[in-house]
Amino acid sequence: MEKITKDLLNWYQKNKRDLPWRRTKNPYYIWVSEIMLQQTRVEAVKVYYERFITKLPTLYDLATIPEDELLKLWEGLGYYSRVRNMQACAKQIIASGLTNLPNTKEELLALPGIGNYTAGAILSIAFNIPSVAIDGNVYRVLGRYYKIGESITKNSTYHIYEKKMQKILSVKNAGDFTQSFMDLGSLICTPKSPKCELCPLQNDCGARKNNQVEVYPVKERKKEQRIEERTVYLYRCNNKIAIQKRKDKGLLASMYEFPNTLETVSTIDIENNLLRQGISFYSVLEVGESKHIFSHIIWYMKGYIIELKEPTGNYIWATMEELQEKYSIPSAFSYYYQILLK
Repeated sequence: MEKITKDLLNWYQKNKRDLPWRRTKNPYYIWVSEIMLQQTRVEAVKVYYERFITKLPTLYDLATIPEDELLKLWEGLGYYSRVRNMQACAKQIIASGLTNLPNTKEELLALPGIGNYTAGAILSIAFNIPSVAIDGNVYRVLGRYYKIGESITKNSTYHIYEKKMQKILSVKNAGDFTQSFMDLGSLICTPKSPKCELCPLQNDCGARKNNQVEVYPVKERKKEQRIEERTVYLYRCNNKIAIQKRKDKGLLASMYEFPNTLETVSTIDIENNLLRQGISFYSVLEVGESKHIFSHIIWYMKGYIIELKEPTGNYIWATMEELQEKYSIPSAFSYYYQILLK
């Protein structure tokens, strides 16, 4: 056994976190947790995970739940393509005659939304099969430990890390080995201000020896995000709110949203526009600005509550109870959603 492997496993046994998905070997539950943990903090995932598996305890339940209910269950986690891919996976697995996830990398990679990391995590954690699972934590730990100078934004760099991982894989404790990177990367070997003095690898870490910890892993600069200025219209009438469904492709596909436009307007602009259209209203009230960052776009939003005398437009008019229980509103609009709740 390689020294780094032994050091990681010894540290993990003494310091591993007690997380709900670590109390099971059910491949379905482990898969759910892994997908949720992508782009989401552990503490936030705990609540969603428990709710999800309570509502959908089996792969069949996931395959058969209506999409709107599924998206509502996922509401707040963001990156909704994740849960759509999960349902597509579930349907494909059930159609093949299985009741749970397969235990080979080839079969897992053939499923929608499952890539190399997720396949490796499922195989090692659920089935204890030694498998390479490279995520941001692995890039950080190994990048610093071995002082790997190639940028992790390049596809070719993955193979460098893959070879390193294959060499140090634990044969007997595959699941613990994979999860040791998760915990070390989250608790000790963090992106900023890592706690090197507490790290079990500190004596052999190349970056620490050369006082270059924050240099690794090497990354190329991201492309600048496009900025969009939007106006959000919170139309309200008879205690109902106007919402609309987005297109089934593209950003926030098939999600429900408050009407909004790619422009900046004032209260007077809105009032004049309503008058021109012959729409009767009681008031137009500005309710503040909000910002939401997507991977490639930043939305700067200004919102208005518009009290109408009669419902208008080709909208869905929903009660607050329906917004909370039936329709999934993306977190991009959470600021305005909370205003309506108050």
